[in-house]
Amino acid sequence: MRRRTLAALLGGLPLLPAFLAPGSAALAQQPAAQTAWPSRPVTMLVPFVAGGPSDIVARAIANRMSQTIGQPVVVENRAGANGEVAGRLLARAEPDGHTLMVGSIGVYAINAALRPELGYDPVKDFTPISLAVTTPNVLVVNPEKVPARTMAELVEWLKANPRKASYSTSGVGSSDQMTAELFKQRTGTDVAHVPYRGGAAAATDLIAGNVQMSFQNLGTVAGHIQGGRLRALMVTDAKRHPVLPDVPTAAEAGLADFVVTSWQAVMAPANMPAALRDRVHAAVAEALHHPEVKPRLEQIGLMVVGNTPEEFGRFQRAEIARWRQVIQTAGITAE
Repeated sequence: MRRRTLAALLGGLPLLPAFLAPGSAALAQQPAAQTAWPSRPVTMLVPFVAGGPSDIVARAIANRMSQTIGQPVVVENRAGANGEVAGRLLARAEPDGHTLMVGSIGVYAINAALRPELGYDPVKDFTPISLAVTTPNVLVVNPEKVPARTMAELVEWLKANPRKASYSTSGVGSSDQMTAELFKQRTGTDVAHVPYRGGAAAATDLIAGNVQMSFQNLGTVAGHIQGGRLRALMVTDAKRHPVLPDVPTAAEAGLADFVVTSWQAVMAPANMPAALRDRVHAAVAEALHHPEVKPRLEQIGLMVVGNTPEEFGRFQRAEIARWRQVIQTAGITAE
């Protein structure tokens, strides 16, 4: 069967976002001669184990993209070193649109600020495609191991039991670790760090009682909170989240100026031609904004963004600068 171009496929889709409508700049700049993408299945790398926010977002995008580009989009989990394993793979891949990666704030911003010997440069080695979603972190505890029902009670309990409690994270350098370390500094508490290979694993061990608390992405733990397996004490956002309307913000719980937003984004290898980058972006943004995809992501606490490559690039550089300052001020080092 004759393969249709991506522009033709996208032009016939219903409810296409305004910036992707036929005649928009992103589609108008695509030369008609560039029809080689995709010529084979597309690999969507995920730097963590299955089940965490990056994996959830990657599979949501991949399922929809497979329908619009006429080739399978295969999610491949390559966990290790808080994203460095997958980051190296993406940096070495050809910039032909057949290898992409959905990664987190840790992979694309915090690693660069925390680890001077990082095996990839998240700015120089990658081509920005889009900021996919944002979400606050949630302070959660195991309800059977921790008696506290408020943040103030938790601080009191932690001070009464120094170094006897531990917190899980999705890895060294993750936003959940940075949030927990800031919490320790602001509250004067001493809690041991236990890193895992992804948010899903960190939540699983918290539920099992092997650790007592965690700052996890809302999307990772919303179902566990609603099911009573975890107790939420606060969200690290400026306002309450509609998924957890009864959970106070950090400010309401007693921690002013404690807003931390985690995020997931899509990257491609460096030196991708602009026209091809725009075609890939069009497919990714369409998937994120599709009426069958966006509500599912929002239902678990992920706010869909789907901005332009230029907008995401500026955002990423600002986040690297922000976390570098936080890490240097706090004296946090890679473990």
